[in-house]
This record gives sequence, C-alpha cells and structure tokens, in this order.
Amino acid sequence: MLKEVCVGSFTEALNAERRGADRIELCDNLEVGGTTPSYGTIKQAVSKIKIPVFVMIRPRGGNYCYNKNEIEIMKNDIEMCKSLGVKGVVLGVLTKNDEIDYDLLQELIELSSPMEVTFHKAIDDLENPIPEVPKLAKVGVKRILSSGTKAKALDGKNILNKMIKKASNKITIIVAGGVTTSNFEEVSKEIISTEYHGRKII
Repeated sequence: MLKEVCVGSFTEALNAERRGADRIELCDNLEVGGTTPSYGTIKQAVSKIKIPVFVMIRPRGGNYCYNKNEIEIMKNDIEMCKSLGVKGVVLGVLTKNDEIDYDLLQELIELSSPMEVTFHKAIDDLENPIPEVPKLAKVGVKRILSSGTKAKALDGKNILNKMIKKASNKITIIVAGGVTTSNFEEVSKEIISTEYHGRKII
C-alpha cells in the first residue's frame, strides 16, 4: 500500500521521505487546503528528493471555480512543473454549480502531459462523486483523491468503497481525510485501496 504524504514545505518533504513516505504531495498554504508552492520550492524538491513529487496546482484557497486570470496562472504553473521534471500534478476544477468542468479539465490534462494528473478533493464538493469516477478515468485522470464527501475517510467509507468498486482498476482512488499512523490499520481494513494520503500518515 502506497503512502502519500501531504507537505507544506521542502523541509517537510525531506522529513517525510526520511520517515518512509512513498510519494510527496507538495503544497503551500495548507491552512486553506493547499495552493501551488513556489518555483524555488518545487525545483529544490525535484532535485533533492528521490521519491515521486506531485505538485498542487491551485492558485488560491476557497472554491474550485476559477476565473480566466486564475486559469492562466494554473496553466503557467503546469508548464513550470513540466519544465522542472515534476512527476505529477494535483488539481481540480468545478463549475459554479459544483459540477466537474470537463472542458477545462481536458485542457489542463493535455497541457500536463506527460505528467500524471490527480483530481483532488474538489471531488468531495459534488453531491454524488461516484458516477464521475469512470468519466475522470476516460479523460485521462490517473488518480482521484477523496474522503468520500466527508471530512474524515472513515466517515466517508461507504462512498469511498463505492468509488473504489466503480474505479474497476482503471483509475486509482487515493483514500484521504484524517488518515494517520494511529488509525491507518483501521482505515486500510475498512477501505481497501492501493493508495492512502495524509499529513501524519507516517
């Protein structure tokens, strides 16, 4: 089972690697759910950290419906990540009605190639994320990060398990939401996936 650690700085990323993380989700401003880290932070992480580094592409906190300027910022940040050799990017785009903006998502996925794309917890703002799982797989998303629409994975386990079943090995569901070293055994028994995510997962 792969353990992805969410970090808010290069130092945290380095410490997570030393403690045995399998992958890093590199962010800034974790207090608002994570935004895109600086060029310098990303460059340092890619050059010094041996495990895969996935970078958050999010221009601000708040909702996931972005204006034209914010979309341009996201595109520029994706291009920057690609130029630095980042393995994957983590993003999510919704319409003002809290539905997935597939037109924009497709554009961002194409721009991100060959980096892998994870659709992040924006999925949990949907009324019912389950039917979106095969759709996201079809447009080229490799992973979906979710806590099953709840704050904690264990509270969202029913939806998460349905998402995992719906994924049918075509896309990976990363189980997130309060997953820690102390409850990992319980979470991984209740929600059987191949990848798990948290700030204190190791």
